[in-house]
Amino acid sequence: MDGQKRSNIQPGKQVDIVLKKDQRSGKLTRGIVKDLLTNSPTHPHGIKVRLEDGQVGRVKQIIE
Repeated sequence: MDGQKRSNIQPGKQVDIVLKKDQRSGKLTRGIVKDLLTNSPTHPHGIKVRLEDGQVGRVKQIIE
C-alpha cells in the first residue's frame, strides 16, 4: 500500500518513510507510526507522520 491516503495509516502501523534530509537520495527509514501530522485526506508526496522514535517524514510504503 502506498502512503498517499491518510485513511490507510493508523498509529501502530509499520511504515517506510523518507526523512527530510534523505529526500534527494530517497533512503527509506522503517518505523512504527506514533502521530499523523498531515490533516488533509491525501498528499501527493505521502502523508507526514512522526515515528515512535521521534523521527518525522513522509510515508512511502505501508508494511503489511
